[in-house]
Amino acid sequence: MELVENIKEKFSFYKENDTDKMYRVDFPDMDGWLAVSFDKKKVLFLYKDYPQNFSKEEKAIFEKEEPFWASFFNNGR
Repeated sequence: MELVENIKEKFSFYKENDTDKMYRVDFPDMDGWLAVSFDKKKVLFLYKDYPQNFSKEEKAIFEKEEPFWASFFNNGR
C-alpha cells in the first residue's frame, strides 16, 4: 500500500463501469503493475497487498468488481 503523495511515477485513476466503487490505477510506463484504489488517496498493489492490506469492505468490493483477479489470487494462497 502506498499513499498517492509517495508515488513518484505518473499514473491515472479510472473505472471500468460508472457503477464501480473501486478505481483501477493505470501506470502507463510500467507494465504488469496491478493496482486499485478506493479513495484516490491510497493505492493498493494486488501482488503485494491483496488480501492482507485490504479492509473487509475493500476486499468484498474487489471480489465483486474483479472476480477473475480475486479468484486468481485466492487460488494461489
